[in-house]
Amino acid sequence: MAYTLMLVELAVELLLPLFLGLMINQGVMNQDLNNILMWGAIMIGLAFIALIAGIFNSFYSAHVSFAFGYDIRQKLFEKIQDFSFRNLNQYPTSALVTRFTNDVRQIQNTLFMALRIMAKAPLLVLGGVVMAFIVNAKLAVVFLVTVPLLILFLLWVLKFAGKMFKKVQGNVDNVNRVMQENLAGMRLIKAFVRRGFEENRFIKANSDLANTTKTTFRFVEASMPVLLFVMNLSLIFIIWFGNAQAFAGQTSVGEVVTIVNYALRVSMSISMFSFIIMALSRTKASAGRLDEVFTLDVDLQDQQDIDQRRAVTDGKVEYQHVSFSYPGADEGTLTDISFTLHPGEKLAIIGATGSGKTSLFQLLPRLYDLDSGEIFIDGKRISSYLLDKLRGSIGYVPQSPLLFTGTIKDNIAWGKKDATFQDIIRSAKDAQIHETIMELPDQYETRVGQKGVNLSGGQKQRISIARALIRNPKILMLDDSTSALDLATESRLLEAIQPYQCTTLIVTQKVSTARSADRILLLDDGEVLNIGSHEELMKQSDLYRKIVESQFGKEYANVK
Repeated sequence: MAYTLMLVELAVELLLPLFLGLMINQGVMNQDLNNILMWGAIMIGLAFIALIAGIFNSFYSAHVSFAFGYDIRQKLFEKIQDFSFRNLNQYPTSALVTRFTNDVRQIQNTLFMALRIMAKAPLLVLGGVVMAFIVNAKLAVVFLVTVPLLILFLLWVLKFAGKMFKKVQGNVDNVNRVMQENLAGMRLIKAFVRRGFEENRFIKANSDLANTTKTTFRFVEASMPVLLFVMNLSLIFIIWFGNAQAFAGQTSVGEVVTIVNYALRVSMSISMFSFIIMALSRTKASAGRLDEVFTLDVDLQDQQDIDQRRAVTDGKVEYQHVSFSYPGADEGTLTDISFTLHPGEKLAIIGATGSGKTSLFQLLPRLYDLDSGEIFIDGKRISSYLLDKLRGSIGYVPQSPLLFTGTIKDNIAWGKKDATFQDIIRSAKDAQIHETIMELPDQYETRVGQKGVNLSGGQKQRISIARALIRNPKILMLDDSTSALDLATESRLLEAIQPYQCTTLIVTQKVSTARSADRILLLDDGEVLNIGSHEELMKQSDLYRKIVESQFGKEYANVK
C-alpha cells in the first residue's frame, strides 16, 4: 500500500512539469486565460491528490517500519535467550545493547525512508529523464552523460561509507561499555577516588567515536557538492541550448521550461542520494552486526531424539571423568572430576580461589558443555533431558546474587511461575529473610533497585536463596551464597533446608559450613584431591588441615 501511494506521488511529480509546459504554450504564449485556468486547476487538483497520497504513505510507512523494528527486537531477544554462556562470552553486554537499540533503530529508520523516498528518488530520476526525452530529445541528451557518471560516483561512495559506518558502530559499542562499567562501579570509583581516571577513559572512548563519526560524515557529505556541481552544469547547458533553440524556432518556451523542471527534479532527487547513501551505509553496517548474532551457532541445544516426558525425580548426581576448559583458555579448568552424590545427600565443595568450584557448578545445569567425560542425573546423561526440564529441577544460587527491578515479592516469585503468596512467605522464612522483610516499610511490596542496589549483601543473598527454594528443587546448588551471612543465620538457614529433601551442593570457603555437609569435596587446581567427611579429611589431607588451621588456629587443627 505504501509503495502504491508513493507511485501516485511520483506520477503527479512527473506530470506537473508537462502540464506546466502545456499551460505556457497554450495559455501564456497565446494569452488564453481559459487554458491557463484549466491547466492551473488540473495542476492544483493533482497537487492535492499528491498531498493526500503523501500523508497516507507516511502513515503506512511508519506503521511498517515500527512493526518491523518490533519484530527484529523480538527475534533478537529470543535468539539471545538461547545463547549458552560460551556464546555470551563472544559479545560484551554493551555490544548486545547497542544492537538492540542503535542498530535496530537504524534499520527501522532506513525502512521508513525506503517506503517514503528511497524508491521514489531513483524512479523520479529515471522517470524525469524519460519524460524529458519525450518532450525534447535534443535538450535531454545531456542526461545520458551526467546521470550514469553520478550513479557510478554514488556507488563508489556507498562502498567506502559502509566500511566507515561499521567502525562507527564499533565505537558506539565501546562508549556504551565504558558507560555501563562506570555506572555499575560508581561506589567503587568514589571509594578509590578514581574519578579522574574514569573521566579520561570515557573521554578517549567518546573522542574516538566523535572523530570516526566526523570523518565518516565529512566523506559522505563531500559527495553533495559534487552532485550539485554536475547537475548545475546540466541546468546551465539546458537553459543555454534551449534558449538558442527557442530563438531558432526549433523548440517552444514551454518545452524549455518543462525540461528545466525535469532537470530540477532530477537534480533534487540525486542530491537526496547522499542522504540515502548515508542511511544505507549505516544500515548495511547495522544489518551486518545483527546478522552476526542471528547466524551465530548456539552450541547448547536440545537433542532431537530426547524423551520430552523425562524429568528429574530423585536427584542422584554423578560426575564421571569430567574435564572442561573455557573457550580460548590455554589450560583446562577441570581435569578428570569423578564423584557420586546420592539423593538427599549434601556435598560441600571447598578449595582455593580459582580451583574450579564455580566451573564445576555451571556444568550440572548445562550452562556449558563438557570437553570430555559425562554427567548423569538419576542415571541419565544430562544431555538426554530437555534443557527447560533439567534446569527447572535445579535451584541455582549464583556466587554474585542478582536481583531484578521490581518488588521483593516479585523477585522471590521469579523462581516459580505459579507461586502463591504463601509459597513466597514459606521460602522467605526458610531463607531467613522473612523477619527482615517485615521490618521494611512496604514489607514484601518494597521496591528493589537495579541489581538490588538498595539492599545489603546478606539481604540479596537470602532473597536469591528464597528464589531458589520456592521451586522445591530436586537439586539445590549454593555457589558461595552464604558468604555474607553470620554463622548463626547461616546455621539456621542450613537447618531450614533439611526438610526439602533435595540433593544439595554447596560451594564454600567456610570450614564451619563444610562440616554441616555429609561429605566434603576438596578441589585444587581443577582436580579432586580428596572427598570424605570432615573427620576423614582431617586425617587424610594436609591441605584440608591447613585450611582448618587458617580459620580456627593450629590448636584446633591439632586437636581435631
